[in-house]
Parts: sequence; C-alpha cells; structure tokens
Amino acid sequence: MERFFNPKRVRSGESSNEPNISEPVQNQSCVELNLNDIVSDPKLRKSVEKFDISLRDHVRREYLTRGPCQPIGHMYPKTSFGKQHRSFQDSWYQKFVWLEYSISKDAAFCFWCFLFKTQNKGGRYAEDAFTKTGFNNWKKAMERFNEHIGAVNSCHNDARIQFESFQDQRHSVSNVLRSCGREIDIAYRTRLTAALDVTRFLLKQGLAFRGNDESTSSSNRGNFLELFEWYSQRNTEIFEVVNQNAPANNQLTSPMIQKDLAHACASEITSVIINDIGDNYFSLIVDESRDSSVKEQMGVVLRYVNKEGRVIKRFLAIVHVSDTTSLCLKDAIVCKRFNIVDIGNLLAM
Repeated sequence: MERFFNPKRVRSGESSNEPNISEPVQNQSCVELNLNDIVSDPKLRKSVEKFDISLRDHVRREYLTRGPCQPIGHMYPKTSFGKQHRSFQDSWYQKFVWLEYSISKDAAFCFWCFLFKTQNKGGRYAEDAFTKTGFNNWKKAMERFNEHIGAVNSCHNDARIQFESFQDQRHSVSNVLRSCGREIDIAYRTRLTAALDVTRFLLKQGLAFRGNDESTSSSNRGNFLELFEWYSQRNTEIFEVVNQNAPANNQLTSPMIQKDLAHACASEITSVIINDIGDNYFSLIVDESRDSSVKEQMGVVLRYVNKEGRVIKRFLAIVHVSDTTSLCLKDAIVCKRFNIVDIGNLLAM
C-alpha cells in the first residue's frame, strides 16, 4: 500500500492529534464506601459533596442511621460575653431536632443542611456557619437558630423536606410501585400455578377441558372452569387472586391459555421421555386412524429399554396427516422429530 500513498511526515516539535491506542484503557473500579469516613463530630466530617456521586445516598443512610451528634450530658465549656458566661444547652435539642454539637469545635451545626445542602429559589446556599465553620455565639443562639430556619422556602426547610422524604423512602412513589409490582407478580404466579394444577389433573385423567356453554350463567361451564372454581373455593390464597378478584385481562382461563398450558405439559413430558431414552436404541410404533371429524391422524409410540433393563412403551403424540401412505407417515415423523436428538439410534419403525 505504501507505493500508492505517501506517509504524512510529522515535523519535529509537533504532536500528532491521533489517540495513542497502544496505551491500555484501565477499567474503572467499583467505588466502595469507607466507614472510617463516617465521623460523628460535625466539624471533623467530610462533606457529602466530596464523596463520589454513587456513594452519596449511602453516606446519607449511614448518618441517618446514627442520627445527629447530640452529646447530652456533656460538660459544655463556657464562653465569656462581656461580664456574662454562656454555653451550649442540652434543652436546645428538644426545640431544634436538627441541631448538632461539635465537641472539638465547641460549635453548633445543622444536621439536615449537612445531609442535603441545596440552593433556595434565590440561588443561595445554606449558610456555612451551620454546615462548615460552626456557630458558637451562645448569647444570640435562639435568635440565630430561628433565623437559620427562615421562611417556608428557605434552604433549611428545603433540606428538611428532602430529609423527611429520604427518611420515609418506604412510602415513596418508586418503592410503592416496586411493592405493587411484587404483589402483582406473586398473585400472577399463584393464579398460574392453580391453572396448571387443574390442567395436569385433566390431562392425567384424560378428561375434556371445554364445555358446551361456558357463560357465567351456565350450570356446567366445562371441566376446566368448574374444577378451577372448585379449587379456588377450597383455598383462600387462590380465591383472592382468581376469577372476580383477578384483572379482567389476566384471568388465565381462556381457551388459548388452556391450550398453551396443555402444550407446555406435553413438552415437559416429552422431554422426560427423551431423557429417559438417553443414548439407547429405540423403535417407533406408528398406527393410523380417523378422528370424529374424519381427519386422518397418526399415533406415535416409543419403545425402548430403560436404564434398569425394562422394556418401556410411551405414547408420544398424535399427528394429523394428509393421507396414511407409508411415505406420508415417514415424512411426518422426519419433519416432527418429536425432540428426538439422535434419530440415528432408531432401530425399527
């Protein structure tokens, strides 16, 4: 290719804009929270914003579990204000539940604003006195605490709303939807299991599924619906999720659903039979007959020796065919295969 294209020369001192593909790209490692970074003293804490964004909710949950730093009974040092000596008071915790005290700084902080420091509508953040530096002017403590709370749309009240929502996440919209989703899933599984139990019973007994009149006013709606109703009347767990207690579009009793359940059972039974044969040799017994609608059909039976040395015969399927000639029957068997993986082990037919 070099005889058709002249390579571009790079002058000395110029760097190529092409990326260096020879350097391997390092995969980003999963960030984990170090619990040593969760500190009780508000002055010594690492702000939530300094944590990785994927860890911030985890950090908030850890602090919420521990609660605000309120060392009740601590000997608070006194500070001189002229001729007066003032100190932090334990009684303030009862009036201001968000209040925290730093022993190392001898200062007050706001627990809510620390966890959810946000801007108000004017674009102002919560003041640093209650989130970073700390407040210790005890002479004007009550006045400044109330000023920090501020109006309805203040930064502190915004933080309070977020704190309460975060604390009560069990009742949030997303969690309610997840809870409803789990309940719907459990109800569906219970309803499906009941319908499958009825299907298996009818198949085992060789009984018909459908009835001549399956309307709600009918005295006999057919074996499937009648047995399904009988089953639900004797099991409270099933009764609560079927028929009138189930969604109209999720009854799991329609003729199509009945056929799907029957086909699923047939597929499972066929798989068990095929697995029982394994790698052994087998033969097929095929016979033809007509059904009540005068359609030609072929019955297929498997004959094999199982692992215990017993000769086993298993009915496999009924297949409708266009005619009953040997060639047509052979083509039907080859086409269907009946989930038989190794047709080479077929000895006779």
